[in-house]
Amino acid sequence: MNRLLSGIVLLLMVLANLSATAYPAAGSPDPGTGSLAGRVTDKNGSGLSGATIYIPDLKLGVVADTAGYYRFNSLPSGKYLIEVHSIGFKTMTRTVIISGPVTQDFTLADSYVEESAVVVTGLSKATQIKRNPVPIVAISHDYLATNISTNAIDAIAKIPGVRAVTTGPNVSKPYIRGLGYNRILTLYDGIRQEGQQWGDEHGIEVDQFAVDRVEVIKGPASLSFGSDALAGVVNLIPTQPAPEGKMIGGLTLDYQTNNKNIGGSAMLGATKNGFEWMGRISHKQAVDYQDKIDGRVFGTAYNETDANATLGLHRKWGYSHLDFVLFDDLQEIPDGSRDSLTGQFTRQITEADTVRAIVSQHDLNSYTIEKLHQHVRHYRIYSGNSFTLGEYGRMQINLGFQRSIRQEFSHPVLNAIPGLDLELNTYSYDVKYFLPDLDDWTITVGVNGMYQDNNVTNGTEFVIPSYHQFDIGPFVLAKRTFDKLDVSGGIRFDSRSFNNFALYTKPNPVTGFDMPVTGADTAGAANPFSTYRKNFTGFSGSFGATYNFSDKFSIKANISRGYRAPNIAEISANGVHPGTNFYQLGNPGFKPEFNLQEDAGFVFSSRYIVASLDLFNNVLSNYIYDQKLVRADGKDSTDPVSELPYFKYVASKAHLYGGEVSIDIHPVKALHFENSFSLIYGENKGSHPKSIGDSARYLPFIPPPHGLSELRYEFSDRQAHISNAFIKVQLEYSATQNRAYIAYGTETPTAGYTLFNAGIGGGFTNKKGKTIVNVYVMGDNLFDVAYRDHLSRLKYFYYSPADTNPAHGLYNMGRNISFKLDFPLDFSLKSDKAAADL
Repeated sequence: MNRLLSGIVLLLMVLANLSATAYPAAGSPDPGTGSLAGRVTDKNGSGLSGATIYIPDLKLGVVADTAGYYRFNSLPSGKYLIEVHSIGFKTMTRTVIISGPVTQDFTLADSYVEESAVVVTGLSKATQIKRNPVPIVAISHDYLATNISTNAIDAIAKIPGVRAVTTGPNVSKPYIRGLGYNRILTLYDGIRQEGQQWGDEHGIEVDQFAVDRVEVIKGPASLSFGSDALAGVVNLIPTQPAPEGKMIGGLTLDYQTNNKNIGGSAMLGATKNGFEWMGRISHKQAVDYQDKIDGRVFGTAYNETDANATLGLHRKWGYSHLDFVLFDDLQEIPDGSRDSLTGQFTRQITEADTVRAIVSQHDLNSYTIEKLHQHVRHYRIYSGNSFTLGEYGRMQINLGFQRSIRQEFSHPVLNAIPGLDLELNTYSYDVKYFLPDLDDWTITVGVNGMYQDNNVTNGTEFVIPSYHQFDIGPFVLAKRTFDKLDVSGGIRFDSRSFNNFALYTKPNPVTGFDMPVTGADTAGAANPFSTYRKNFTGFSGSFGATYNFSDKFSIKANISRGYRAPNIAEISANGVHPGTNFYQLGNPGFKPEFNLQEDAGFVFSSRYIVASLDLFNNVLSNYIYDQKLVRADGKDSTDPVSELPYFKYVASKAHLYGGEVSIDIHPVKALHFENSFSLIYGENKGSHPKSIGDSARYLPFIPPPHGLSELRYEFSDRQAHISNAFIKVQLEYSATQNRAYIAYGTETPTAGYTLFNAGIGGGFTNKKGKTIVNVYVMGDNLFDVAYRDHLSRLKYFYYSPADTNPAHGLYNMGRNISFKLDFPLDFSLKSDKAAADL
């Protein structure tokens, strides 16, 4: 079955790419007869050399010549949003109808405040954020480059309403407005990321150096993506291909002092006559991180290598891209165990784990990965294709295959044998047809989903069973603009067919570890998993509107219904997962989760100030969460073999509400005073007729109120050959979180903290004004505050399973200073014919 599906997906990818050579049928209008040309100037009429003109829906760009002139040839007919960028000027966006030769000039303003960003995630077509009723935020490349991060999710964890559940510096999972795990769908270049998201210490398998920008939907996005997007979407968008006739590239080097993180990435790509190629290779490694209370925290080192390659073709019929991605990470597994007398960290040295060895300072400072570690490999091949059909219609076909191999080596003696060995194959498909505009309605119909095959039988520990899963979800999206009013919405129906397999195990006669058995060997064997089949279905939808009173002020309102089928762990888990320190039990009786979220937003933008307020109210039915089991005498219910406490998934009704506010003040162009604050409340409403006590009245993992203030000064000095320089100071505030799920010791309150961060950086140019190198020096937690984030899992890593003293939990990273060098590459190629067949 797997080979057949692999063959089908690969065949479809090949056909999609081969079909790129097809031309319109005889008698039909030629969709490639359009062109777009013009000039980009400043307010004085001077041409802006090097300005970039980009069409997001076609993933196509060109660069203006020395006099500011640009040209696209052989464009598909249609209505497109055009972005125009030039360093030092306000980005301009404009909608242009392409039908035959079109001339369009752009005059860029020297503005204090950038125009609303253009986003593509979860929409029928590229749209400005200010005209989109769905709560969405865009994180730019400049933001990612000028802030410290240790992984792709950590890079966005300060955005209002967005946080991360962490297990050390290289394992982060996104949290949006109090919800995470399988309720947040992570995309890579629009393709869903699949890699055992149910696991507590399973991070997102993405090269952080490859991420050029990020788009985050803060609310139900099941309409566009189906299950697992119930609470939002994080779309990690990699570096896009070079503009026509250009070669781009770069070398990035990064060193971080706290965990001696050494990172680097090299990229090179070009586009000539419509043919695109790009390649990147990255690496980072680090020792255990440190804080001033714990010292170096044993088990948090990592060694990660990544690579990707892209091939693409643009013609008058549209475009076709083929991408290959590799992620390979060796990640240590912390357990928090320390010597009771000295407080020094200890390591497991025997299978019985009755005696432990103290970890030396040499090992804590070593880049060598411990014997007990995770080895995570993620392979991805995907194809994105857009074909023009008729005069204005367009078909988009995205196909992908991912293979995720997660091995957790938990045996200290026979350490070559993985304890947990999970092998997940995912075949995803996403087909959309963009109908020609009908009475100014933009309508998209489509279907997407995936097939998954997960095999768990190659290890010695079995937390979840092997399973097959098939998802399918047809949908329709519609959008229209009535002068100042934008309305959009849609409806979708999802179906998930789920089938997990029975598993029988016996001790291996050689190693003594459990191993799967079949046939006659199942007599007398343990049976942790039984055969389970079930279909989950559900409707989701969204409707919203934005009213633009003027260019300065707009209001938004949206209501969405989300859907999520239970994940494999919630249904079928039955075992000890290394790194979690508890025995996990699933619940096969679950129904899908549904939520209804209302959003309201207000945006004001002027020359000197940009302010926004976003409010939400979210009610979930069948909300699934983890709960510790207790005996009748009130003591923990524990597994008799591992002696670890039992945790079991339960369902309840939940209510989350709150919002985010941001105010950016620009008294002069060079000075930015940016402030944001987010507040989230999460309440456990119980399940009728069962009530809950005060200790369980709040939902787990709800971030505390969080604020961020940044004062940044930007400057350039041509005579000193300095460009796009900045100096900034930042204050990050997290309030005390007393609204914790404290029942059964599941969570504990977390003290508030304030961190001081700062940074300086900029580019150095040659005599022609071209940037040779960008230099950044940035510091987080400069006063070395000892703090625990409420969403840090290390907060609960005590000396031993019997230890319940919250003071023994591990602290977050202490002072960290980053030194980053970025050497950009950007020059023109000689084309046989400029912008041919674009």
